Amino acid sequence: GDILDDYLRTDGVWILTRNKQFYETNNEKECAEKCEAERNFNCRAFLFTRKKLQCLTLAENAKMTVTFNSMDAVLYEKRIYLLQCKKGIGKDYRGMEAKTQRGIPCQKWAEKTPHNPNYTPEKHPNEGLDENYCRNPDGDERGPWCYTTDPAKRFDYCNIPDCEVECMQCNGEDYHGEISRTESGLECQLWDAQEPHMHGFTLKHFPEKDLKMNYCRNPDGELRPWCFTTSPTKRWEYCSIPHCTTHPPDSGLGSQCLSGKGEDYKGRIAVTDSGNACQHWNTQFPHRHGWIPDRYPCKGLEENYCRNPDGEKRPWCYTINSSVRWEYCSIPHCEGTEQGIAGMNNMPVQVPLSEECYRGKGQSYRGTTSITASGKKCQSWNSMFPHRHEKTPDRFPNADLRDNYCRNPDGDNRPWCFTTDPSTTWEYCNLKRCDDHTE
Repeated sequence: GDILDDYLRTDGVWILTRNKQFYETNNEKECAEKCEAERNFNCRAFLFTRKKLQCLTLAENAKMTVTFNSMDAVLYEKRIYLLQCKKGIGKDYRGMEAKTQRGIPCQKWAEKTPHNPNYTPEKHPNEGLDENYCRNPDGDERGPWCYTTDPAKRFDYCNIPDCEVECMQCNGEDYHGEISRTESGLECQLWDAQEPHMHGFTLKHFPEKDLKMNYCRNPDGELRPWCFTTSPTKRWEYCSIPHCTTHPPDSGLGSQCLSGKGEDYKGRIAVTDSGNACQHWNTQFPHRHGWIPDRYPCKGLEENYCRNPDGEKRPWCYTINSSVRWEYCSIPHCEGTEQGIAGMNNMPVQVPLSEECYRGKGQSYRGTTSITASGKKCQSWNSMFPHRHEKTPDRFPNADLRDNYCRNPDGDNRPWCFTTDPSTTWEYCNLKRCDDHTE
């Protein structure tokens, strides 16, 4: 085919770039050949001026630098560098993703710290090893990867969507495609907009959730990707994204000890802190709940093992004790004794209810109770699952909306919280009013 078919043409545009080469050519095709043959840098684009027949090969494209109008110029950008998705295993991926699937920034390919790389721009000049962008120089079947800036993790894979088909794995929490309509055909609202619907899902508060443009996403552990809609009468709706036919990359057995919040814990401890045995995740007795294994296939909800499917402080489970709905589990820390003790010290302690009380309407209450009057667990204030709301810490900065502690940010009769029960939006908390005569 025509050599120019590999380029995206834009008339009347000039881009500002330091890394360039000038050539005398008769037409755009000859200029494209100069770009293909360029050895001083990776040629991502070229500029051609019709009057002077000037050809400028460029190291940058319009995504990477400043553009301005120039009537006589034509900009040609290599399509391969504009694609933000991968074909097949992504051997030809030349996009600008520069963090791993866990959000860790990539190490530059030319640098030797914190990891000494086997793949460098000098050794592999044709693999596009620019900056710290995700690449697949060794043809890894699991797709583009990079060395990480975490000294404890030499390399990791990147989340690059597939070009051929828009699909999702698991519950679509790692979906990074560009579908932007709901299942009923409504256009999605931009994530950085607050009209027609106000919300707390902003890039500032959820920096690792890829809340770009108005693309469907699943930042809060819903059943599948969704978005706020541009219809004033429909706040939000799920998006129709098919499941991928290929299985997600194998993440191994998962952690057998507590690291961070324990969201990747896949051990077999099935007893709570106080010694209660855990209820099986696939049963609804003695406690009804929404964490059904078939709905959340990648959360590791096997048997009755302690898990952290909802981003809690640490792994937990529902108990077989009908009077205790759920409790945290004691999981040994990964980093050894010293870290383990520090981790245990940081764990929130539930103050006995007899010592917990509030004054007036409880707007000054700053205790750590996180159980409702009927025994339900409170939802974290900065979470939108299972209930979306506008009582977020940034909207009520003086209300101390920490973790999932009972509070009264809106002047209700007494402290309350949203619940983790999908069928109950909110309830007052299991707190008593203080005796006003007692210090």
